Amino acid sequence: MSKWEIKIAGFGGQGVVLAGAILGKAAAIYDKKYAALTHSYGPEARGGSCSAQVIVGDEKISFPYVIAPDIMVLMSQEAFDKYAREIKLDGKIIVEKNLVNYPADFPRSVYSIPATRMAEEMGSRIVLNLVMLGYMTAVSGIISPEAMRESIKASVPKGTEYLNILAFDKGFDFGKE
Repeated sequence: MSKWEIKIAGFGGQGVVLAGAILGKAAAIYDKKYAALTHSYGPEARGGSCSAQVIVGDEKISFPYVIAPDIMVLMSQEAFDKYAREIKLDGKIIVEKNLVNYPADFPRSVYSIPATRMAEEMGSRIVLNLVMLGYMTAVSGIISPEAMRESIKASVPKGTEYLNILAFDKGFDFGKE
């Protein structure tokens, strides 16, 4: 059985929970896998810590909580400091390059992308989460890009689908380079 544990973390306002929901929906509905989503966030409306945990598998998931992530998408320094050491030995950590500093000798694979800058260049910092999801999709290969695009279309506000898919594709292309 193949099973992947994924943790996405950052601060409120970055679209962390939406990213988790898009990922889970892509897996369960469009890639015909099993998925479970849990999330947590601080009491602040924006700016507080926030995380989403997604488990994706080829078989039913009996325990919905991430224990040892295979993949982490960390979009803030606080998230990196709090969670990075939880990653499996062979896991992959994906960070927002301009918001997360990590030690050069960090003992795990770390992939970085300037997602905030890329989103700003598109005219909307709010699509940072989709740039990160695109990059994660390319680096991990867990979910098909087609499933992710369908999930994005079904999950974002009407009228914003094109921008959100464009952001996903920017991150995906960056990961394929």
